Amino acid sequence: MTKLKSVCVYCGSSNKVDPAFLELATRMGQEIAKRGVRLVYGGGNVGLMGASSRAAHEAGGEVLGIMPHFLTKWEKPNPAFETRMVETMHERKWGLFAESDAFIVLPGGIGTLEEVVETLSWQRLELHQKPVVFVGRAFWQPFVDLIEATIETKFTPEAFRDSFFCVDTPEEAMDGLEAAHATA
Repeated sequence: MTKLKSVCVYCGSSNKVDPAFLELATRMGQEIAKRGVRLVYGGGNVGLMGASSRAAHEAGGEVLGIMPHFLTKWEKPNPAFETRMVETMHERKWGLFAESDAFIVLPGGIGTLEEVVETLSWQRLELHQKPVVFVGRAFWQPFVDLIEATIETKFTPEAFRDSFFCVDTPEEAMDGLEAAHATA
């Protein structure tokens, strides 16, 4: 049984969202740090990305950002912790994947969806067995419904239901990831 050492957080980069989402991200960063797990994320200091990474760092946790150079015109890295600069979004996604034992998906937009869909697709293709958790059931329910529709119409196998789980709190997310990682 190996300990969960590093978790990737996929989440939104908008500062215009409901403050409850920013609070969720802050609590997630704090919980990751409390468990002694490194937070790996897309490198920006904005939106939920900034809230979760700052909270983890302020709680004494280790943080690694991975960001393409071109994004710095919108998403400045936080100078308080390590940010690995890369050239492309593909390099960023590979770095996030390679540096993480598991994935947390907080609310976000099209970029968050793109990242997690690729991660789930790789899992479906048996390229990894890293656990994935969506935090915020109500927010993610339309996505879960879409996945269910693909299962019901036989585009996706029924076993795919076991590829991820949904919870409401950071504590539930970390408990579930630690348990799933220990058995993977």
